[in-house]
Amino acid sequence: MGNKSSGLMVAPRIPRRVNRESIPLSFAQQRLWFLDQLEPNSPLYNIPMAMRLSGALNVEALQESLNAIVARHEALRTTFVAVDGNPVQVIGESSTMDFRVTDLSHQPASERESELQSLLKEQVRRSFNLSADLMLRASLVRLGDEEHLLLLVMHHIASDGWSRGVLFREITALYQAFFTGESSPLPDLSVQYADYAVWQRHWLQGENLARQLSYWKKQLSGSPLLELPQTDHDP
Repeated sequence: MGNKSSGLMVAPRIPRRVNRESIPLSFAQQRLWFLDQLEPNSPLYNIPMAMRLSGALNVEALQESLNAIVARHEALRTTFVAVDGNPVQVIGESSTMDFRVTDLSHQPASERESELQSLLKEQVRRSFNLSADLMLRASLVRLGDEEHLLLLVMHHIASDGWSRGVLFREITALYQAFFTGESSPLPDLSVQYADYAVWQRHWLQGENLARQLSYWKKQLSGSPLLELPQTDHDP
């Protein structure tokens, strides 16, 4: 159904995808995949998140929580490969995360802080292989008997700034449950990101795409232009 006052279309509800193979990328994912092809092994689109943990820590419950996060969100276990030159999503099976634990608790305070910063920089700068890696990495640094730092790094192709808050809340809820021997309190997700990608590609084409382009061309008509220097010729 169209919105006559604005010229924009009201998008239909996102359904669960039927085809489990040859899943297209969303437009945002395709941009990031293309940039990765231009500059492989770049850490520019890494999204880091550090969490200070105080009190007695159950490392096994934390590991179980991270594994549950990967099992819950298909985007975090999705890799991206080219088929006949076109990128597609490949959703992997649930797996145990490679959870690195480093103990700095026995080092002097001055050396401990320096080593911590080096470890954090190393993890944040380490790139993702979009065709092979999980899109979430985790490392835990033990600073004392009841002081730890958890560093999580996600790739932007599977996450964004808003997702950081979701990740924090879900890890907290899962850890509290697993710490006390309970099962996950999180409900199953009705829609995964791959469902959105399929829906977006199906909906935003033909007449709908033409209508959207027409609307924004009209809205942006007369806007000031930014003159960029030409770089496609010899000086």
